[in-house]
Order: sequence, then C-alpha cells, then structure tokens
Amino acid sequence: MSEENIEFIEDEQQKETDDDIGALDQNIFSSAVVSANDWTTETLISQINKGNIKLNPDFQRRDAWDKKRKSKFIESLILGLPIPQVVLAESKERRGSYIVLDGKQRLLSIRQFSAESNDNVYQQLKLTGLEIREDLKNKSLDSLRSDLTLFDDLTAFENQPIRTVVIKNWPNEDFLYHVFLRLNTGSVPLSPQELRQALHPGPFVTFLDKKSSESNALKEILKLKKPDFRMRDAELLLRYFSFKNFLVDYSGTLKKFLDDTCNSLNSEWEENKGIINSQLEEFELAHNTIKSIFNGNQYRKWSGRSYESRFNRAVFDIMILSFSVEEVRKLVIGKEAEIESAYKNICSNDRQFLASIESTTKSLTATQTRISTWFNILNETLQSDLPVPQLIDNRIV
Repeated sequence: MSEENIEFIEDEQQKETDDDIGALDQNIFSSAVVSANDWTTETLISQINKGNIKLNPDFQRRDAWDKKRKSKFIESLILGLPIPQVVLAESKERRGSYIVLDGKQRLLSIRQFSAESNDNVYQQLKLTGLEIREDLKNKSLDSLRSDLTLFDDLTAFENQPIRTVVIKNWPNEDFLYHVFLRLNTGSVPLSPQELRQALHPGPFVTFLDKKSSESNALKEILKLKKPDFRMRDAELLLRYFSFKNFLVDYSGTLKKFLDDTCNSLNSEWEENKGIINSQLEEFELAHNTIKSIFNGNQYRKWSGRSYESRFNRAVFDIMILSFSVEEVRKLVIGKEAEIESAYKNICSNDRQFLASIESTTKSLTATQTRISTWFNILNETLQSDLPVPQLIDNRIV
C-alpha cells in the first residue's frame, strides 16, 4: 500500500489524558466558582472585539468548521433554536478576561459573521447552504443591518441568548485541563495543545503555532493538506523541541514537561530563536531521512510480521530526535536497509524496548529505555557517536 493511501491513525495510549495531570483533591473543586449566564450574541461579539474573550484570530487557519456548518449555526441563532453552551474560564491575570474551554468554533462563527468586508482580523462569513432561510444566502451581519426588511432577523440574532458558563477562582491549571478534557470527549476531541497555547501565550508559542501549520513534514505525517484544527501538528513539534532541548528535565509527567518548554522558550525567546529555527530545519530534514529508510512505514511499530497501521508517538520521538543530528543523517546513505532491519529486530526481540513503545510510554524509565536502546542500535549500525542518555538519580542525563 502506498504511503498516500495510509490513513493517519494514532495510538491513543500516547496522547495527553487525565493521567498526565496531577491528582486533584476533591476539595479543590469546591473552591472554583461556576456560574451560568445567558449572554446575548451581541454581548459575546462585543467581548470578543474588546479582547476580553481570547479567541486568537490565528485559530482561523485551523478552522474545523466549513462555511456551510458555520452558516447553519448562524441560522439556528436567527431561528431561536437550542444550541450547546459556551464554557469560559476567567483569566488569573486580568479580571473580566476569559479563556475558551468549550465553544471556540461557535464563537469564531459568530465573530466571522459579524465581520465587515474590510475586517483585517477576521474573515467575513457570508451565509451559504441554508436549509430553512434560503433567502439569507450570501448575507452577513452587515447585510442584516443595512436592509430594513431584515430588521427582525437582525434583532433575533443579536438578542439570541447563549448559555455561557464562567469558571472563576479556579485553583490551578491542572483543574482547567481536567475540565477541558472532560468537555472534549466527542467523536473528534480537541487536543490539550489548544488549551496549553491559551494558558501560555508568548513568542515561542506563536512561532510554534505558525511553523507547525506550515510544516510539510507534519502535513505528511498527519495525512493533512492544511493545518490541523486539533493542533496535533503543534503538539508533535513541541514534543520534538522539548526532548531536543530539555530531556534532562523530564520527570515522567508529559503535560508539565510540555508546559515548561513553552514557558522557558517564551521567556528566553530572543536568546534562543536562532537555535530553534535551526532545529526546525533539522526536523524537516530528519523526516525526509526517516522516509527514505522506512518507505511509508515511518513512526510505526513492527509487529513481527508487518508494520502496525497506527502512528506511534513514542517511536516518532526517538526517530526524529536521532535523525535531527546532521552527522547521523550523513551516515545513513547506503545503509537504509540495515537500519530498518535493526529496528525490526529490536521490535521483535527486545522486550524492554517493546514495552517502552507500547505501554507506560510516558514514564521516566520507558522514555530513557527507548531512547538509549535506539541510539545504541544506530551507533552500532552506522558507527555513529550519538550520546546515549542514562538514568541517574531519577534524571535522564
């Protein structure tokens, strides 16, 4: 089967889940203040425009909804039909400023519908594909305001109440991650990376979002033609930068590890942006080298008879990390078959390595085991000199 025909299927065990978040005492849940309000559509638009609801315009390039789905949502508001609630968390830094935990696509649709034709921030949405109000085709909010015959529709839209749940006085970020993950349990759940970028904004996170959305390697890996609305591309690139630069700080808690990378590189961006840009180039080159070795089966586990169909994040981490080194890539030429054979061998015969890419992949021991095993195999096969990390005093050094 050609690589183009392989669907991207990921291993669920290696994604961020409740297990990556510190255990929460049930008593802290009572400290959070949760209120439910009916905010009108007009109020929500005003709050977005004032910057009080953090809707990050860059999120538009990761749009999950097409124009038809957005239009039907706007039609539902005009018709007064029931819609799902929006969930916000008040920012710790500024009272009256909110992070979106659930409902970003709905809020984005409302804001785009309200955009004027010359809006430099949000793309204007003109209604299309409507099932009931076909007469509103190609209309925007600006159109409703300028047409007296549509005054009732304008009033219905702007005054439509949307149940808005606001969480205040939340105890810590782990609490918000718990809420976020439980809200996003649908058929296409969002990635915690979306919440991470809202909680840890800064120059590195902006860079990460932009470059991951442009990366040809990540589009190939995820089988996508456009930026991933689930932000898996940003999360994969963040994993690379984290293990590349801060492996010694990994404690076995993936969420904290990725959060800390964002905080560190945000605060020291000017000193490190040149290095990070170079590492991004190495990432793309590493992927191309890995493709040349595995011929469409990259980042998958060998089962003994064939490659599994699922993308394996643990395998991705060690391969990208190892082939991001220029000296290693140079030695690959002509030895592609030997490297693939060596990989198949450890998948078939090394139980510790196999366990480190199958289960408990996030633990400190499993992380050190798979990196050191793979680096040792490459050093033997290529006569390379990759430094093999050791586990000393509960640190990978």
